[in-house]
Amino acid sequence: MENRNTGFVRKMDSLLLWLYILLCVIGIISIFAATYIEGDSIIDGFLSSRTDYGKQSMFFVFSLLLGIIIMLTDSKFFTATANLWYTLGIILLLMVFPFHSNIKGTESIIKFGDAFQLQPIQLCIVFTNLALAKYISRVETDFTKLRSQLIAASIVMAPALLAIFQKETGLALVYFSFFLVMFREGLPAIVLIVGFSFAALVVATLLLEPNLLAIILTGIALLTIYLMRRPIRRHKSVLFWIIAIWGVCVGIQRFAVPFIFDHVLQPYQVKRIYDTIGKDYVPKNAEAIADIEKDAARKKDAGNYNVKQSKIAIGSGGLLGKGLLKGTQTRYDFVPEQRTDFIFCTIGEAFGFIGSVVFLSIYAIFLFRIVTVAERQRSAFSRCYAYGVASVFFFHIAINLFMTVGLAPVIGIPLPFVSYGGLSLVTFSVMVFILLRLDKDRQMVLR
Repeated sequence: MENRNTGFVRKMDSLLLWLYILLCVIGIISIFAATYIEGDSIIDGFLSSRTDYGKQSMFFVFSLLLGIIIMLTDSKFFTATANLWYTLGIILLLMVFPFHSNIKGTESIIKFGDAFQLQPIQLCIVFTNLALAKYISRVETDFTKLRSQLIAASIVMAPALLAIFQKETGLALVYFSFFLVMFREGLPAIVLIVGFSFAALVVATLLLEPNLLAIILTGIALLTIYLMRRPIRRHKSVLFWIIAIWGVCVGIQRFAVPFIFDHVLQPYQVKRIYDTIGKDYVPKNAEAIADIEKDAARKKDAGNYNVKQSKIAIGSGGLLGKGLLKGTQTRYDFVPEQRTDFIFCTIGEAFGFIGSVVFLSIYAIFLFRIVTVAERQRSAFSRCYAYGVASVFFFHIAINLFMTVGLAPVIGIPLPFVSYGGLSLVTFSVMVFILLRLDKDRQMVLR
């Protein structure tokens, strides 16, 4: 009998693999278009670690080699070691505090000399996905019970909170995408409704005057009491819950949101949020002013310079684009971080609206394929892990694109496989190859 671990390509989802390779190649070409210097040897540049596109190419090759190792590993290894990897991730996150380096406003990076940097919060995304899938796949896990909800939420929120303390709010937000996995596995919809309602209340707090918003919330509560007067007569507890929800909303508006903006988020992050909704932010102290000025120096201008230049670059591409290495905004470095967080503007300027649509279609097919792979799994562990991969990628893609066109604050989230960054490419690649490995044994029930 043939061993199920033999035959590297046997039962592998070739479409998902080729989509992954295509996106990585697009990323390398985009980084090349954004960073190539006229007169340099293109071949030497791709074969050298001196250029960003050369480094990205090397990390791509390394990711493929790592992928081969993963594909040759027994699929049971990932279920057996899921909690160990998660524990290692938490330990690495804790090690950041005494050994971190302050780089571009974040304190989440451990620097080893000048050649290597490690950002544990990125790696921990993979570890958290494995641990969450392990917990959800347990027979005793029941999302109708509060205990299961709290344990699953703790698995997700522990690294997210550590990331916030390390001033890495952008990647901390990525962990909230795992709540979509919980929802797929039975988490009550009310939890997501509360989450989205909180987000809407935060935005309303920023857009409206505090007293006006309090009056609006009170009016909504009174209208609800009037419309539900008959149920209230039958069940007095309904009135209690309406008043309680009103009190919580007012408390969030008056105390929670100001606390988050004053003590959790960095001043420059608050300013970026205000810039996104079109309002002016007035710093409250000299320290906040200094933080904003430092961020402005990194972004070349006190205004929302990077987003403005990104919009100009995307718009200048027109319908068909200016062509590779022919863009003006990206070729002459008008867009800050154009090889990392704002890499999409390079694609928009070079290949235009048509090219951007084709590129986003590849992402859409990629995400749809992951969901298809998830739904055909017999194992709850494999299904939950696959949905975790889809959720993380969807969050990254959506936020990065919204950020690029000014519909979301600039929070430093890379575009998967496309943005420059060796660790991010390796992390995303590992997620995909573990999924491919689990899918090869999709007829197995892993515990």
